[in-house]
Amino acid sequence: MEIKLETPLSEEVTQLSVGDVVYISGRIFTARDRAHKRILERGAPFDIEGSVIFHAGPIIRFDGEPDPSRESIQDPKAELVVVGPTTSGRMNPFQPEVLGLGVRAVIGKGGMDDRTLSALKRHGAVYLAAVGGCAALYGSAVRAIRAVHWLDLGVPEAIWELEVEEFGPLIVAMDSSGRSLYNVEEASHDLEVQKLLD
Repeated sequence: MEIKLETPLSEEVTQLSVGDVVYISGRIFTARDRAHKRILERGAPFDIEGSVIFHAGPIIRFDGEPDPSRESIQDPKAELVVVGPTTSGRMNPFQPEVLGLGVRAVIGKGGMDDRTLSALKRHGAVYLAAVGGCAALYGSAVRAIRAVHWLDLGVPEAIWELEVEEFGPLIVAMDSSGRSLYNVEEASHDLEVQKLLD
């Protein structure tokens, strides 16, 4: 089934099932391991309730020199070149606790561990698999960069607030009922994903 969602997300995501194809419009937030760690230490620099976190380190072109000492920069003079998914396993140490803060969807590649799967079920959230090698396609769905937070972490590790329109395709790979595409035999996993995209 193909489903279109708008952020902020709500309990509607609990109706999604493994194998559904999702497109998201609204605001999403990139975050990698250093940003996840800081979110747990300081709290999120954005409204995290109902949010979508994208495990990604975008390539950004700046107009001028940004000031990394500022906590947040609204409407930065920056242009997104491409953005593709980062391997989600890097976020396993932090993801369950970050989900507990109100995140409703996580986008990445490669799946996540059983602790995160349990947290998705506990908090009514989903893990959406992005297709590796499609950074230009995903970048074309980004309409604007609304803000950047924690630029002192570096461009890839900063939190980029992106306005997107029909961002996808994304496959529900781990749902809020505890089902996971990654529970299938490793040898058949790629075939299973390919069937969903055909």
